[in-house]
Amino acid sequence: MQESVLLMWQSLGKFVLKNRLILLIILGILTCIMGYFASQVKLSYEFSKAIPTDNIKYQEYQAFREKFGNDGNLLVIGISSDKLFSLPSFNAYRELEKNLKKNKYVEDILSVPGAINLVKDTGNGKLLTAKIFSDNINSQDQLDSQHIIFQSLPFYDGRLYNTATNSYLMALRINNDVLATTGRSAVINDIKEKAENFHIKTGIEVHMSGLPLIRTVLADRIKKEMKLFLVVSVLLSCVILLILFRSLSAMLLSMGVVLAGVTWTVGILVLCGYKITLLTALIPSLVVVIGIPNCIYFLNKYHSAFVKTHDKDQALLTMVSKMGVVTLFCNIAAAIGFAVFALTSSQILKEFGVVAGLGIMVIFVISFIAIPGFLSYLPAPSDSSLRYLNTKWINTILSRLEHWVFQYRKAIVLCSIGVVLFSLAGMWQLKSVGYIVDDLPRQDVISRDLKYFEKNFKGVMPLEIEVDTKKKYGLSGMKALAVFEKIDSLSAFIAAQPSMNKPLSVVEGLKFAKQAFYEGDPGNYVLPNSFDGAFVGEYLRPARKNDTTQNGFTKMLRSFMDSNRQVARISVSMADVGTVELPRVLKKIEKKSAALFDSSYRITFTGTSISFLEGSSFIIQGLKESILWAFLLIALCMLYLFKSFRILLCSLIPNVIPLLITAGVMGWAGVALKPSTVLVFSVALGIAIDITIRFLVNFKQVLPESAGTNDAVAKTIRQTGLSIIYTSLVLMAGFIIFCASSFGGTFALGWLVSLTLFTATLTNLLLLPVLLCWVKPGNRKA
Repeated sequence: MQESVLLMWQSLGKFVLKNRLILLIILGILTCIMGYFASQVKLSYEFSKAIPTDNIKYQEYQAFREKFGNDGNLLVIGISSDKLFSLPSFNAYRELEKNLKKNKYVEDILSVPGAINLVKDTGNGKLLTAKIFSDNINSQDQLDSQHIIFQSLPFYDGRLYNTATNSYLMALRINNDVLATTGRSAVINDIKEKAENFHIKTGIEVHMSGLPLIRTVLADRIKKEMKLFLVVSVLLSCVILLILFRSLSAMLLSMGVVLAGVTWTVGILVLCGYKITLLTALIPSLVVVIGIPNCIYFLNKYHSAFVKTHDKDQALLTMVSKMGVVTLFCNIAAAIGFAVFALTSSQILKEFGVVAGLGIMVIFVISFIAIPGFLSYLPAPSDSSLRYLNTKWINTILSRLEHWVFQYRKAIVLCSIGVVLFSLAGMWQLKSVGYIVDDLPRQDVISRDLKYFEKNFKGVMPLEIEVDTKKKYGLSGMKALAVFEKIDSLSAFIAAQPSMNKPLSVVEGLKFAKQAFYEGDPGNYVLPNSFDGAFVGEYLRPARKNDTTQNGFTKMLRSFMDSNRQVARISVSMADVGTVELPRVLKKIEKKSAALFDSSYRITFTGTSISFLEGSSFIIQGLKESILWAFLLIALCMLYLFKSFRILLCSLIPNVIPLLITAGVMGWAGVALKPSTVLVFSVALGIAIDITIRFLVNFKQVLPESAGTNDAVAKTIRQTGLSIIYTSLVLMAGFIIFCASSFGGTFALGWLVSLTLFTATLTNLLLLPVLLCWVKPGNRKA
């Protein structure tokens, strides 16, 4: 290292040791303050915005919500039984509906027991709503007769029941305000409890789905797993530290450092105005996993220096001066691996990048102040706590690695090339696809229930289509019939798609009205024409102020048009078909709509399904860009640190290969490229580069004192190999715990990052030394 840099870090070390008491007090006070803010952290019950606010799809979705409200507040309950219309089962089903209505946050329920019919009031020329099923049904014959009426209404076919599978659906509209608070868990749990009571009473299996349920379950699991992983990562780190150092004080000091780092990180999350999401929930555990290597490297250098000098103060000064700059750049590299996400357009990635990047840099500051400060007050290391420096199995591994580096250089290079070629072949197998519930395993009850609704009702994911006539009151009166005919044709085309249910729109309401106008004849469930349109046209007029004549049907009909009667809404429930199939389906519908509606109309596709598709593409593209930014910024740091293009090249190759291997394994194993798995590469790069920095810094430190490059490489393997292996084991063990997650993305992050770190350890202890021996950097002081 340059003499001036070494002197600077020695001065910093002396400053920290001289002012250790005041610095530790300040650090303690600030940590308590951050602990207060951390205690205010809240859980996000909304899907984080993956789409930038200036994106056209985001703006269209917000405009839709302003006109028609939230499309993601419908929870569905499904059952399959050929005995529902036996009197005991039907009464139990109706009792379920009544119990659900008692929840004040359940605003409306659409179900078989509560289904309405339209009855023609000939005297007043009106259609009146009437319940199909009486409040009190005392005989099976009475139920059977009402059941016949219900089945004569095509409006409900495919929406509330599927005759082919004897399946029935109950749709609950949940209050939007409670869905944005912690109270949503109580609401969802109350609904689940009542559904379970119905199952116990009747023996009929109950299935539940819909975005309110999915989002609540995901949020609650995030909260649970955040606590679990933090506790497990802390306990695992304690065990590893005790095994390594055989010192309770070293373990407690290290855990104090990382827990302070966690406190600061959660405090930063709150100060930034963010909430806990699926991604930010990982950060506390990541801080523990990344902070422990800092402690290991500092303590390892302190112990090795003490063995040489037997002077505690000198060993502490050596630790700070030698490891300060190394740990700083290692943390910078790791922070870059996370912080580059803040450069993307996706809000969910920005939050993760900002908090994780700042958290990692904070852990360096805490380590730099707390470790030498507390160690100065502790007794000198005991012989038992230094014994790990001569661990037999580690020394055997290091000797073997050194032997391979100098005796099998060509074999190591050829093997590396072969693995890269194999990985490239695997990368060709990579597929990019994502699903709305992609992070849940197939056997999870949420996934299974979602498949149930896809099988029996073609899905529950909302897709919204707006038909804008570009004219105020363009959907009013008789002139609107031509528009409705086009909407009906488009709806029929959509219903024919295997992944989409019958759309719901004002057209279906008009068909229902015409059937009622003709005494309930199912054959008249068609659009009104110019003759009978005059009757149903009353229902299309703009609502007057203080209009008390509107019944439930009229309100429902008008809810599918905006207040100006200019825009019609077509609501579609569809399957979670994924980001590959969804664009194909949408393209077919867009082509059909273009053939039906000329340029005098504006057709807009929006809703949660569209937002998810757009958000996924933004996240994947943003993650790809973040990897490039990470490479560039880390390369600049390495160039600044080592002032050598040859060393820069040597440093990047051992870190590119592990990423290629991980991508290849994903391809061969059939792991799709999606938002949750692309995240792995930037995270792994930022952490794996630490190994390279520590190896190369030590190499540059011993090079002037060595008899050439080969001797410097051999010394570096022996001096840094132990700490590299131990920290790699800590990191891999820390990430492996994420494999216990019920979320696919977190599970993938666990084993894929562990795989990358394992291969990075091998390439940095085998391939990197071989490359250094070949390029032979000069012996000049850097």
